Formats: sequence, C-alpha cells, structure tokens
Amino acid sequence: MKKAIHYINQFFAGIGGEEKADHKPEIREGLVGPAMALNEVLDAQVTHTVICGDNFMGSNTDEAVEMILGFLEDKEFDIFIAGPAFQAGRYGIACGTIAKAVKEKFGVPVLTSMHIENPGVEMFKKDMPIFKGGKSAAKLKDDVKAMADYANKILNGEKTLPAAEEGFYDRGIRAQVWLESGKTGAQRGVEMLIKKLAGEEFISELPIPEKDLVAIAPPIKDLSKSKIALITTGGIVPVANPDRIQSASATRWGRYDISKMDRLKAGEYKTIHAGFDPAAADADPNVVMPVDAMKEYLKEGKIGALHDYFYSTVGTGTTQAEAARMGKEIVVKLKEDNVDAVIMTST
Repeated sequence: MKKAIHYINQFFAGIGGEEKADHKPEIREGLVGPAMALNEVLDAQVTHTVICGDNFMGSNTDEAVEMILGFLEDKEFDIFIAGPAFQAGRYGIACGTIAKAVKEKFGVPVLTSMHIENPGVEMFKKDMPIFKGGKSAAKLKDDVKAMADYANKILNGEKTLPAAEEGFYDRGIRAQVWLESGKTGAQRGVEMLIKKLAGEEFISELPIPEKDLVAIAPPIKDLSKSKIALITTGGIVPVANPDRIQSASATRWGRYDISKMDRLKAGEYKTIHAGFDPAAADADPNVVMPVDAMKEYLKEGKIGALHDYFYSTVGTGTTQAEAARMGKEIVVKLKEDNVDAVIMTST
C-alpha cells in the first residue's frame, strides 16, 4: 500500500495555542489530529505525522526545515500533505515552506490547502497545488476531502484536470493537450470573439492576472521638517478597547491621542491581537507601537513633528478587502492633519 506523511502545527496536534507556538519540530508514528480524517479518505496509509509550532517555523525556518527533512531521511512515503491551513497566515506559510522543501529534497508530490486570504497562497501557489480551502477549521472535513481526491488521482496514476476543475489555485503553468472536441485554437478563438461581440459570457484560455499596483510615494526630503504618524496592525489599544476592534478578522480601527505622553504605559494600553503571545506587548506596548522612540527622535530634532494620534487595527485574518477599506479611511484623517509620512509597525 502507498504511504503518506502529514504535516500539522502545534494547535491541530493538540499541544496548545499561542503559548506553544514555539514548539520544536517532532515526528510521531501514526495519526495525530487531522491526519485521522485524511487517512480515512486517502488511498494511502498516513504512517507519520510531523508537528511544528508556527512561531518556531517562522522564526527558525532553516533549523526547522533541516530538522524535519532529517526526520524523513529514513522514511518511505509516496506523497506529503500539509494542513489544511485555512486563513491562518503563519500556518499557511509553514505548510508551503516545508512542502516545497520536501518536494525539492525527496521528489515526491506535495500539496496543501488554504483560504484565498492566506498569504501562503501567493507565496507558494507556483510551487505546489494549493487547494481553495475554508476560512476556519469548520471546513476541515471538506478541505481534507478535496486534497485527498486529488492525491488519490496522483497515487493511482489517473489523469488530473486543470486547476480550475480540480479546485486548486492557478499555478501559471500551461500544458499542451489535445481537446476531445477536436477544435483548433483558431476555431475556439473565433467562437470566443463571437460571444464577446454578442455580449455573452466566455472563458479566456489565457487569463490575465489583475495587478493591484500602488504608486511609490516620493522620498521625504527632510525628516527634521516632516510630520510623522504611527500606524500598527499589532492591535495596540487602550485597555478598554473603546472601538471594539476584533482580535482577528478585523473590520474596525481606532485612533488614539498620544500628544501629552512620552510613552505608552502598561496597564493603560494592551494588545487585543489574537495572532501572537501578548505577554511582551502587554508588559510594554511600545515594543509594537514605538511611541517612546518617536518622542525621543522628536526631542533630538530628527523629525519635525509627531502626529498627535496613532492608528491601530489587527492584521491576523483580516481580509485584503477590509484592510484596503480601513487604509483608505485612515488616509483621509492623515491628509486632514497634513501628515507627511507614516511608520507602520506589525508583529
């Protein structure tokens, strides 16, 4: 029987959440967490589960990859499956990172699954099939089934279909095939043109990706005469969170007065961000929102002025559409206050 190895993070292994995100890589014989669901629908036996904390993979990537590849040196496997990672950004990047490394090292098929808003999609979709997954673990069963259906075709030597039909993101790979219809490219092109002229729907065989380009702003000529504002996606807010900004998948932002303070004080400000361990930020909010450093630059004359307010929201899970909307709303305020430049901090 064919064999498979599955990769998951510390949360889905039942080890813990953010407090265990630095968990070092390990490999366990048998099924752990989602591997049980995968094993039920896969035409292969999941013999081992690889586990790694999302923070450890992100902060110690080379070490984590080296350790995991070492675990697999003496293992026999025909396919490597990671995730599904849903909308969890660090998890998605971890899945893409290790799957790509496994493919390059061992030459086996690899695949994973992520929500469209996961940054791992754009980073790794050219390297492997990444299936269009759900936003949360509520879709785990469906996402696992989608990966398994495609994996089974590979394992059984069956014909695979284009990305759109199989359900994974386009990889930008074009292959020459003989269509069952027998129509030539010229015939298909004329048919599309007729549909276009008639206002009918048609699907191009050469889709052109849309580019969301933002013009690069001109450089600041003299910082000592410029007004600078601070913005963060690290979720720093007054302890009462007066704007009720969500801890994940944010749709709100806040604006907070710092004109009469030299630094943000613990106990008065905190982070409500659900994507990282809040201990350090709660103990000293300035590590995420560096008001203290900017006030020092102001005293030293390195900047001309510091905007009286900082702006804050949460980045984890926040969709690109919501982020763009909030950004446009904040820009209106910045322009009203004649801000020259923005320093944006994250986590």
